[in-house]
Amino acid sequence: MSDAERRPGSGRYAHWERERRFLMADLPDGLQDPREIADLYLVGTTLRLRRVQRDGSVDLKLTQKVRPDPSDPSAVRITNTYLTEAEFALLAGLGGRLLTKTRWTWPDSPYAIDQFHGDLAGLVLAEVELEEDEVVPDPPGALAEVTADDRFSGGSLASMSSHDLEAALRSIRPPST
Repeated sequence: MSDAERRPGSGRYAHWERERRFLMADLPDGLQDPREIADLYLVGTTLRLRRVQRDGSVDLKLTQKVRPDPSDPSAVRITNTYLTEAEFALLAGLGGRLLTKTRWTWPDSPYAIDQFHGDLAGLVLAEVELEEDEVVPDPPGALAEVTADDRFSGGSLASMSSHDLEAALRSIRPPST
């Protein structure tokens, strides 16, 4: 194995992910299939622990996300590993920043809708993962695209307070005069 294949985000198990994110005014109608997601971002790393609960089943995984271009949050190399409860608990003991949300399927749309909880309650984002050259229309009801705004990436949101969120939202949609 070459040195290049040993770098984070490289090798045969890492795959490209390109995504777009949009700020939504509210939850769209007709959402289905809610999944409760708890992401624990391990501070100072490119690692995230994810717990997904749906219909009584739970998936646990360790994810590494590496940006080939640190200034471009839309493109990452991602590697996932599924974990046992014991492995998950051991890694969660390292601590980190927690982000909780409900992810909804939006029928007849390529977008998933994330409804955030805790300090981020009220934040709703539409997200789509795209193939390299794939193009999709903006989601109906979108207020603004926030793909390039790193404040709306998962790792940044995990450390955001409600005050920080209010400031970020004001900078995107200034108050009406």
